[in-house]
Amino acid sequence: MANIFHARAFPGRRENKRIPVHHTQTEKLKEHEKERDFFCVVSDAFRVFARRSSIMLGSAWAFAGAMLVILVWLLTGPTFHFSDTWQLIINTGTTIVTFLMVFLIQNTQNRDAKAMHLKLDEIIRALKKARNELVDLEDLSDEELTKLEEQFKQLRAKAESDGPNMRHRLPAESR
Repeated sequence: MANIFHARAFPGRRENKRIPVHHTQTEKLKEHEKERDFFCVVSDAFRVFARRSSIMLGSAWAFAGAMLVILVWLLTGPTFHFSDTWQLIINTGTTIVTFLMVFLIQNTQNRDAKAMHLKLDEIIRALKKARNELVDLEDLSDEELTKLEEQFKQLRAKAESDGPNMRHRLPAESR
């Protein structure tokens, strides 16, 4: 016989309390942030900053702003008699900006590459005829990647010789 719970089995009276089920995402993030350590908070803040910066700094407006700074610098050259200090200002400014941009660009590229790999891995796993060994190729050694590249070159050459009706097989399977 199935185990049936009766109201008497639960002490206390039943109350019809309404607990808000839908929290806003901001509230959830604030609750979650309290539980995380300092490194995670800094990492996430940098991720958000890098993402927003890459969007803004990759725009035509940012390029126009950079051109405007260079134009102002050039136009002030005669005023400062094209001095060493005048040149040092632009050299220092561009060096600092370049140094910081390297980290922003690298962070964005790392995230984009990771997302792309995960998407491709999901496609490989979803296709029945796909070789699951191709998942996580970025972890293979250079030697293993070269062998795999050779397999695909052979596959491409076979496809070109067989024409459009070529069934996708590995070169080892066609022997």
